Amino acid sequence: MISAIPAAYKSFLPRFYQLSVVGMFSHMMVPLAGLCDSAFLGHLSNINYLAGVILGSILFDYLYRILKSLRSSTNALTAQAMGQGDTTGVFVALLRCGVVALAIAAMILLLQYPIQHLGFTLLSGVNATEQAGLEYFNARIWGAPAVLLNFVLIGWFLGRENNGLVLLLSLVVNGSNVLLDYVMINRWGWESFGAGLATACSQYLGLITGLIAVAFTIDWAKIGQVMGQVLDRQALGSTLMLKGNLLVRYIAIISAYAIFTNLSATFGTLSLTENGLLLQVALLSQFAVQGVGMTVQTLVGHFHGQGRTEQCLPVLKTAIVTSLLMALGFAVCMLTFPSTVFALLTNHRDVSQAMADHAVWLVPLLSITAVAFMLEGYFIGLKAGAVVRNGALLGFGFGFTPLALVAVYLQNSYLLWSALTGYMAVLMLFLIYKLVTLPQVQTATSPVASGQPMN
Repeated sequence: MISAIPAAYKSFLPRFYQLSVVGMFSHMMVPLAGLCDSAFLGHLSNINYLAGVILGSILFDYLYRILKSLRSSTNALTAQAMGQGDTTGVFVALLRCGVVALAIAAMILLLQYPIQHLGFTLLSGVNATEQAGLEYFNARIWGAPAVLLNFVLIGWFLGRENNGLVLLLSLVVNGSNVLLDYVMINRWGWESFGAGLATACSQYLGLITGLIAVAFTIDWAKIGQVMGQVLDRQALGSTLMLKGNLLVRYIAIISAYAIFTNLSATFGTLSLTENGLLLQVALLSQFAVQGVGMTVQTLVGHFHGQGRTEQCLPVLKTAIVTSLLMALGFAVCMLTFPSTVFALLTNHRDVSQAMADHAVWLVPLLSITAVAFMLEGYFIGLKAGAVVRNGALLGFGFGFTPLALVAVYLQNSYLLWSALTGYMAVLMLFLIYKLVTLPQVQTATSPVASGQPMN
C-alpha cells in the first residue's frame, strides 16, 4: 500500500504530519483555554459574568487575532530563509518581526483607554454585562506585549520546524491559564477580572519560556553582524507589506466574528451567550485546522526557497484532504453528542438547548473553512499576501455582509450563521479561482520567486 503512494508525496508526508500534529495541538490550546474561561464562568449562578467575557472578548479578537499576521508572516519569512539555507536571514526574521511586535504592543498599551471607550460604546449589552466585560478588558490588556511576542516566537519556531518548542510554549501558556483560572475565579472569586488577569499572566509565563528556548538555539556571535540588517529600510518595508496584507485578512475575518457576536447581543442575552459559546466551539475546530494551514505555509515556503516548486501542489492537496476529515469529524461529534459537549460549558439548560438547535451549521461552516484556510496557507507560503487580502475583503463584502443585514432585518439567528458560512464560501471560491488562473505560482520564475508582487 505504501508503494502505491506517489514519490512526490513520500518525500514530505512524514514532515507534513509531524508539523501538523504539533501545529494542531498548539493552535487548539488557544481556544481550549478560552473555553476553560467560559466553562469556569458558565457554572457560576450569575450568567452576566460569562456574557460579559464573551462581549469583552470581541475587542481582543481585534487586538490579538488580527495581529496573528505576525505569526503567519514570521513563519513564511523564516521558512523561505530556511529553504534557501540563509541562517543569517532566519535570525534577522526573528529580530525584525520582534521589533514590529514590540512597537505595536506599545501602541496598544498607550491607547488602551481610547480603545476601551470606543469598543464598549459600539458593543451592545445590558449594564451588568458591560461592567463584567470592562473588568475583563482592564485585566487582560496588560498581556499585549507578551501575546504579540509569543506570536512571533511561535511563527519562528514553526518556520525552523522546532516542533517540540512550539508544543512546549503552547503547553506552558495554556496550562498555566487553566490553573490560574481555577485559582482566580473559583478560589479567589474574581470572576471576569480573574479570567482576564489569568490570561495575561499565562502569556508572560509563555514568553519567558520562549526566550529561554531562543537563548539556547541561536548563535550569539552573530548578533553584532545582523543588528544592522534588522532595520534595513528596503527589507523592513517588504516585511511590513506582507504583514500589512495579512493584517487586512485578519481584520476582515475577525470583523465578521465580532459583528456576528455583537448582533447576537442585540437579540438578547440568551442569544449572545449561546451563539458566543457555539462560536468558541467552532473556533476550536478552526484553530486545529489552522495548525495544518501553518504546516502548508512552512513546507510551501521551504520548497519554494529551495526551488522545488513542483512539491507545492501535492502539499496543498494533502492538507485539504486532512483538514476536511478533521473538520467533518469535529462537526459530526458535536451533532452526535450535543448534550455531553455543551453541558461541559454551561449548566444553563436553555443555553445548551439553543446551542444544540444551531449546531447543524457547523457542518457547512467548518468544512468550507477547512478548504479556505488551506488555500490561504498555500498563498502565504508563497508570500502572495495580496491574494489572501483580496479574498478576505471579497468574503466580507459579498459573502458575510448581505446575509448579516438580512439577519438583522428579520431578527433571525440562523441567518447569522449563514452569513459566516457565506464569508468562507466566497473566500474559498476566490482562492480556487486564483489557484487555477495563476499557474505561474507553481514555477520558479513566478512573480513571487522574482520578488514581484502578486495581485
